Formats: sequence, C-alpha cells, structure tokens
Amino acid sequence: MELYYKITALLGGLAMFLYGMRIMGDGLKRSSGGAMKAALARVTNRPAMGFLFGMLVTCMIQSSTATIVLTVGLVGAGFLTFAQSVGIVLGANVGTAITAQIIRLMDLNAGQASILYFFKADNLAPTALIIGIICLMFLKGDRTTTLGNVCMGFGILFMGLIFMSSAVSEMGDSLAGLLTAFEDNYFLGFLSGVLVTGIIQSSSAVVGILQSLASSVGLTFSGVFAVIIGVNIGDCLTTFLVSRIGARPEQIRTALVHVIYNIIAASMLAIVLTVLRVTGVLGDSIWNMHLNSGGVANVHGIFRLAPALLLLPFSGQLAALAQRIVPDKASAEEELEEEDTFKELDRHLLTNPALALDQAGELIMKMAETARHNYDACVDQLFSYEDARHARMESREDMMDRMADSAGRYLVDLSPYISSEADTNLQNYQIRVLASLERIGDHAINIASDLHSLHNQKEAFSESALKQIRVLTDAVSQTMDMTLKALETRDYQAARTIEPMEEVVDALTDDLRSRHIDRMTRGDCDVLTGIRYDNILTNLERVSDLCSDLALAVLAFNRSSILGREHRYLEDLHKEASREYSEMFRKEYDRYFGILEEQDKVS
Repeated sequence: MELYYKITALLGGLAMFLYGMRIMGDGLKRSSGGAMKAALARVTNRPAMGFLFGMLVTCMIQSSTATIVLTVGLVGAGFLTFAQSVGIVLGANVGTAITAQIIRLMDLNAGQASILYFFKADNLAPTALIIGIICLMFLKGDRTTTLGNVCMGFGILFMGLIFMSSAVSEMGDSLAGLLTAFEDNYFLGFLSGVLVTGIIQSSSAVVGILQSLASSVGLTFSGVFAVIIGVNIGDCLTTFLVSRIGARPEQIRTALVHVIYNIIAASMLAIVLTVLRVTGVLGDSIWNMHLNSGGVANVHGIFRLAPALLLLPFSGQLAALAQRIVPDKASAEEELEEEDTFKELDRHLLTNPALALDQAGELIMKMAETARHNYDACVDQLFSYEDARHARMESREDMMDRMADSAGRYLVDLSPYISSEADTNLQNYQIRVLASLERIGDHAINIASDLHSLHNQKEAFSESALKQIRVLTDAVSQTMDMTLKALETRDYQAARTIEPMEEVVDALTDDLRSRHIDRMTRGDCDVLTGIRYDNILTNLERVSDLCSDLALAVLAFNRSSILGREHRYLEDLHKEASREYSEMFRKEYDRYFGILEEQDKVS
C-alpha cells in the first residue's frame, strides 16, 4: 500500500502540473489574439522571422503542440502560406524549452535575507495562487481575469512540481535503479521518452518529471540525454496526429515538417554525441556529470536550439520534402473541393477566439458578396431570363445554406473558448449577421423561383410594370451597397444611413403595389401574373428590411445602449425624425419618385 500512495502522490503532482500549465497557457492564449494578428502581418517568407514568431508564441502559451496546431489552422484559414509556416514550426520547438528554464527555480538556493528567496518554488507558488484568487474573485475585467488565470495556473504548476519532487524523493532507490538502466541502454531511454511523452502528450511535463528526479535523486548526462531526444520525437508525433484531423494537404504538410525536422534533429544529435564520445571529446567528466534541475533544462534547451539553428537555413528543403511526401491534389479534385474550401472554417483555430472570429468574419463577408451576387442575378432574370443563370443561382443558394450551417455551428462551438466581453459581443454580432444574410439569399431565390415559373408558363410582365419595378430594384441595390459597406468595416455612421433608405424602399413598394392593382382592374394584367408580381415586390421589400436588420446589428455592436432594444431605437428614430434623418430620406425619396414621375409623363 505504501508504494500505491507514493505512486498516487507522483501522479497527483503530475496532474496538477498539467492542469496548471493548461490554465496558464489558455489564459495567455486568449489574451494574445490581437498581438498574434499584428505579429502575423510582419511574418514574411523569411524563415528567420517565422522562427522568431514561433518561438515567441510558444513562450507565451507554453505549448509547442498548441502553437503548431494553431499554425496548421492559420495555414488552412489563409492567414499563412505553407512556406511561412516552416520557420514557425522550427521556432515552436525552441520556445517550449522556456518551461524547463522556469521549472529550474525549484533548485534555487538562497537565504531569507536574499531577494532571490522570494523566487523559490515553495514561496512563489502560494504567492501566485493568492494573487490569482484575488484577481478572479474580487476584481472585475477581462485583463484581471486573464492575470488571475495565469497566476493560478503558474501556482498550480509549481505546486504540482513540489508534490512530484516530494513523491520522487521517497521513491529514490527504485527510480535510481530504473535510470541506471538507461545509462547502459540508450535505445531503451529513447523509447521511454517517446512512449511517456505520447501518453502524457506534453514534452514540458516529461522534462518537468526529469527535473524533479534530478532535484531529488540526481541524474547523470548519460542517463538522461537519450530520454530527452525521445521526448522531442514523442512530442512531434502527438502533434502530427492532432494536426491532421480534418486537414487539407497544405495543413498536413505543415504538421509533417514538424515530424521531419524532429527526426532529422534527433539523428543529428545521436550522431554528433556518438562521434564526440568515441573520439574522446566528450570525456567521462561530462558523460557522467551529475545534473540538477537547471542542468536538465540546459540540456533540453541545447538539444532544441542547436538543431533548429543548423536546419533553419534549409527550411526550403524541408518544405520541398514535405511537398513531395504530401503532393497537391489533382486539378480536377481541386475543382470539386473548391466549394468546400470556400465554406469550411478551420477548427484548429477554435482555441484562439480572436483569430477564429476573424476567420468567421471573412467567411461572413464572402457570404454577403454571394448574397449580393444572387440578388443581382435575380434582377437580371427579371429583365432577361436565362435557364443557365437560374441553375447557377440555385447552386449558390445551396452553397450559402451549407456555409451558413457550417459557420453557425463553428460560432457556437467557439463559445467555450471565449472569455472576453469583446469577443462575446463580436460572436453575437456575427451570428445575427449570418442569419440575416441567409434570409436575403432565400428572398433572392424566391424571386428567381417566381420568374422561373412565369417563364415556363410563357407569361411575362407588361412593359410599364417592368419599368416601374426597375426603380425599386435600383433602390434595393443601393440599400444593399450601403449595407455591405457598413458590414465590411462595422462603421456606425455608415449604418445610420440605411434606415432612411429602407423607408424609401417601403414607400416605393406601396406605390408600385397600388399601380399594379390599378393595372389588374383595367385588365392590363391577369390575376396569376399579378400575384407573382406582388410576390416579387414583397420579397424585394423584405431584402430591404433585412438590410435594416443588418444595420441595426452594426449599430448595436458599436453602441451597447442599443443592444437588446433595437425595436425601441427604431421607434424613437421614426418619431424623432431628426434633421439628418429627414434630409437623407427626402433626398432619396425625391430621387426615386422623380424617376417614376418622369415615366408617367412619357407614357
């Protein structure tokens, strides 16, 4: 039973370490989206820039796996090219070594009179936990919540290390015997590093265990170097399996570069160490040197940094090898998947809300352009019908429905990862915009369906009816142009101009409906054709109404006082009828009704 309790203590400490690292990494990751976007703009095809970026991001979020999975997502989303990702992958391998350097604080030896005494793990951990709980429970705001999560994660991480060190010290004889076996069987040490890292899925955690062992029972360089090389391989294999789920060829290549690099790096290290040992350059004094926690961190850091610097100039060759192993799809297959590429959102970005929302925003704007395209097509059908155009419209509408479904599920699945109020507001805004754009597409296809039936029945609208409805379609087109402009920049002032224009469209619709009823009573238009004409008027008016809804979404996004009381805002807007509103309405009203008056004079 005693052994059981010791193992439980060791595994419990490991669990605390992993959980603390996850909390700290998540807090840093969720707060770094804006900075990451700014840094991405600076990443060019120069591998050195990507290398520094990958190293910096991994230092921030404390996980090379998370960085590479994120990079795979960025490649899939089009933020990065495959060539740019290679340098980032190499940098991520180096950045993860910073965790081991933090853990070496466990070995800090300082008296109470020294300032360094504060940084000892058993002092720093409770201090971080106290700061974290104060931020989370007594302070408000996104920044203090992030700081609280980071401090709590940091404190739990070190408490886990303290538990592990305590458990390891009580199992010293058993562990010492196990490690002695690695000193004589490097291949076994290598395999143990690969296997344990694959199970735990964190190279930092495995190196942390080694550091705890070094602090408690002592390790030698010969007993640990093969394990550390194996840790690097186990880390990249886990990342590759995670990254290729649902990935496209360029994303699989990005994950594969990580594997190729680590295999080459491990081979280089094994060859260099063997040569140095055989030639006597690596003497017994170094080979059998006892390492503490800092020594393990330094070996790990050198094993990460040296191969990366040596292989960085050959990043192009690494990319070419990955390209050869995972070739592009044939052009015919690319054409078949073009639509899927257009509508799919990369789930590798879900853990970084800022980037995920950016990707969703780009898709939403593409949907807005597609909705506008289908509206223009239905107007063209009204004046010059083509069967091929109708088929294209139906295809685009089907694609928009699937895009909307995919984007909607993506935004909902993003919810657990969102912690800031700003990201929540943007998420809610995007969901509202998404629904309105899909409905605009529905109304465009409704118009197309009425025109398709009319064409099949060999019926047509009168010349005067077409001239008059042209005025309405032009007004709706202008409303859509104004709406897309407001959506693209989420511009508050641009959104304010849409409601007066929507009122003009309502007035035009009522006027055209009265004119058409008059034509039917005179016998200039039959009832069935008249019903289809009225349906088209209704759908055009609804497109304009949805533009108003989109404008309200932009206004509410910019002004929290409008959010939740949009209808009251519209009522107040119509009642007050400010000078600015009245002038905008009168200008467009006179313009379009003036065209109708000119038509009346000609007829």
